[in-house]
Order: sequence, then structure tokens, then C-alpha cells
Amino acid sequence: MKCLKSWKLLGLSMLVVGGLAACDKPGPAETAGRNIDQTADAAGKKMGEAADKVGEKLGEQGMKAGAAIEDAEITAKVKASIFAEPGLRTLQISVDTVSGVVTLTGSVDTPSSGDTAGKLAAAVAGVKEVDNKLVATSAK
Repeated sequence: MKCLKSWKLLGLSMLVVGGLAACDKPGPAETAGRNIDQTADAAGKKMGEAADKVGEKLGEQGMKAGAAIEDAEITAKVKASIFAEPGLRTLQISVDTVSGVVTLTGSVDTPSSGDTAGKLAAAVAGVKEVDNKLVATSAK
């Protein structure tokens, strides 16, 4: 009888140990949940990286647009300055600005008119340099 009780206790103990061991093993639901969490984390990181790249590109484009606006503003101010100067044939002078460098092209009546146009352009705020390519033509 004593032996039978011992075997019953041993069997019962084995069932309890087996049940506890089975509880430690992740089931299909836990494995699937862990995989979903890992996939969501990876997707979140990728989305964050993509958002950072988009932000950088927008910043670069904004800087380029800002530079283009500044150049257009400088060009307008140089044209206004030259147009306001009496004696210059303003319709014969073209103004182009790239990164603060103003290029004057076209024709003027005299070399001194070309020099005057160059000085007027250089006096405008934001002008870094003036490339004066104006050509003096003889007056008719």
C-alpha cells in the first residue's frame, strides 16, 4: 500500500512538473504576437528613417528656393537702379544673378555708361560680385 501511494505521488508530481514545463513554452499565439511586435518595430524604424530623409530633402529644397528668391530680388533691385539712372539705355542691358553674382550683358552708348551700370549694380545690397560684360557701341 505504501508503495502504491509513492507511485501515485510520483505520478502526480510528474504531471505537475510536466504541466509547469509546458507553461514555459511559448504557444503559437505568443510566437505570433512576438513576430507582430518585431515587425511593427521594424516598420516604425523604417518610417522614421523615411520621414527624416523627407525632412532633409525639404530643408534642402527650401534653401535652394530661398537662394533663388534672393537672386531674383537682387536682379530686380539692380534693374531698378539702372532704370532710374538717366542717360542709360536700359532696354539694352540684361541683368542675371546667380548666388549673388550679377552679370550685366548687352550694349551701352559709351564705356563710361558701362562703368556706371557696373557701379550701380555693385551698390545693391546682397551683390557679392559684378561681371560686367556690357559692350560700348558707337552712338548713331
